[in-house]
Amino acid sequence: MTDPTPLKLLNREQAILEFNRRVLAQAQREDVPLLERLRYICIVSSNLDEFFEVRFADMLDAARDPLSPVTSQEVDRVGRAAHTLIDEQYHVFNEQLTPLLKKRRIVVLNHADRDEPQRAWVDKYFEREVKPLLVPVGLDPAHPFPQVANKSLHFIARLSGKDAFGRDNRIAIVKVPRVLPRVIKLPANLSDGRQAFALLTSVIRAHLEDLFPGRKVEAFSQFRVTRDSDLEVDEEEFANLRHALRSGLTTRHFGRAVRLEVVNSCPAELSEFLLQQFGLPDAALYRVNGPVNLVRLNELIDLTDAPALRFKPYEPAWPTGRLPRHKSIFEKLKKGDVLLHHPFESFEPVVAMLREAVNDPDVLAIKQTIYRAGAKSELMDLLIEASRRGKEVMVVVELKARFDEEANINWAERLEAVGAQVVYGIVGYKTHAKLLLITRREGSKLRRYGHISTGNYNPKTARLYTDLGLLTADGDLTADADSVFRQLASLGKFKVPRRMLLAPFNMHSRMLELLGLVEAAALGGYKAARVVVKINALTDAELIHGLLRAAQAGAKVDLIVRGACMLPPGLPGVSENIVVRSVVGRFLEHTRICYFRWAEAKEGDEGEALFLSSADWMSRNMFRRIEVAWPVQDVRLRQRVIDEALQPYLHDTMDAWQLGPDGRSARISDCGISAQQALMQRYGSPPYST
Repeated sequence: MTDPTPLKLLNREQAILEFNRRVLAQAQREDVPLLERLRYICIVSSNLDEFFEVRFADMLDAARDPLSPVTSQEVDRVGRAAHTLIDEQYHVFNEQLTPLLKKRRIVVLNHADRDEPQRAWVDKYFEREVKPLLVPVGLDPAHPFPQVANKSLHFIARLSGKDAFGRDNRIAIVKVPRVLPRVIKLPANLSDGRQAFALLTSVIRAHLEDLFPGRKVEAFSQFRVTRDSDLEVDEEEFANLRHALRSGLTTRHFGRAVRLEVVNSCPAELSEFLLQQFGLPDAALYRVNGPVNLVRLNELIDLTDAPALRFKPYEPAWPTGRLPRHKSIFEKLKKGDVLLHHPFESFEPVVAMLREAVNDPDVLAIKQTIYRAGAKSELMDLLIEASRRGKEVMVVVELKARFDEEANINWAERLEAVGAQVVYGIVGYKTHAKLLLITRREGSKLRRYGHISTGNYNPKTARLYTDLGLLTADGDLTADADSVFRQLASLGKFKVPRRMLLAPFNMHSRMLELLGLVEAAALGGYKAARVVVKINALTDAELIHGLLRAAQAGAKVDLIVRGACMLPPGLPGVSENIVVRSVVGRFLEHTRICYFRWAEAKEGDEGEALFLSSADWMSRNMFRRIEVAWPVQDVRLRQRVIDEALQPYLHDTMDAWQLGPDGRSARISDCGISAQQALMQRYGSPPYST
């Protein structure tokens, strides 16, 4: 096979920003409830924080390497795109959402907006709740510029006159403790029938001079610095990865600065002083028209009493017809596999199966991978209880799950304390596979039951993310799962699984082989040659070229890529047979599905394959992570995956965007069919508030 017509791939970082532009567009949709629109603003801020902490920080590092293909010009382009997106975000917040909230009698009152009774209440609140926790630091040789933690809120002030010792130290820094709420709801009797709020920043701003008796505050600004926060340790240098990461968590908050946020009224002399302190160029300064951390407006959403301005609660359905309640899940799985489609169907059957295993005296062993369990987890509590009851419990805890390291370390320590066998995967590789395996004695034999998933073992996110999970007693799949656990524990030689694919060993090569089959079929005149891939990100160059070869041979290629996509579709003679869509709706699209068709079904050769996977089509997933993909061979289940998780997204005209060859995406429509809404209705709950 020859390489496809050469083309320049899209920039990954700009593709990530383009995804966030699509999320921001949700905040502008009139059919989305108002408080949910505000939540999308918060989501964009959270996403951008991680973008700067990890992606942009990596890009800056790469640009410093003379051997890297990343240029300073590319860094500048990405930085400008980030500035534009953030300016647009604040415009939507100030010019669209704030007036709409005001019409609904939900107001955020600045000091100038508050009447005398409200100011008196805020004064007392400041004296009682805020001032005792603030420690202003006047800068001089004995009081150097303080350590400023990642994303922590601070004020900088320029003071008049001299200090109590007659010295001319004019600059002071005030740290705002994280324990203080960022949004304060005013009492109803002071709000004139409205729901009135004050931001903590406006409360402190109104009382800054109270912190510096005898001096005037001539100028001030709130500020926040974002730092490189990718937690890295040299695993070869440490005998105990958990101890090394625990130590690294304390220094993560003080990595290299990459972004400085100030309010747009910040005097140039103060912003220049801060840039100098953090060693940042002018391009790293972000002047914003509002709070420097919009993520914390989630507190306003939570404090507001307005059910009509939120999505109607959605209760995932229990798969009653396929998995009767209050009956043994093991007995049901002996009769066939059960596919669960989250969040439209409940995650509770997975918890119920583990709970049944813990309580069943015939269950001898439980093995599970953990990537993002959360700080509170019934699943983890059940594993601890299983170990206490004397069952053999093995848990593969991925300690390097970004920003979940501390929670995972805590779970690992609790599991080890009760005698569970805890392993941390393979040095240099993250364990991202989602596997649960239960071994049960049945008569004179041992039988295995398993769960394989595209998503995390986290019941909370299972209500927010779309994922597919398979409950199974299939002998081949459960044997493959057992082999994966053995591989992770023993570090033995790779043995090709019966049906699963396992990264970093054979997943990437098998996906290329399947793309090759489709390409050959198209070259041979097979008109129905087809590829449909639904993933979170497409950045691996070899897989992109495999898709291009199949498309240039005549196969139809449909890609549903939620986030970053580096393949430019629609280029004449290059990628004109490729359509790239992205669906952004109420739920976060998280399902990974790979469908290939290269022939009509024949006995012994079906001519098509459908895999579900934990892996995105990124080099890191294929080569630097432990990932699994598994085929859906049951014809009925395969058709269900196609009917529910592929076809609706290919026909979505409400939440779908189409990517252009320039990397910009356009909404297909703002009405018609929503795949997510259709699935919610299919499973019995109305989608949006009206």
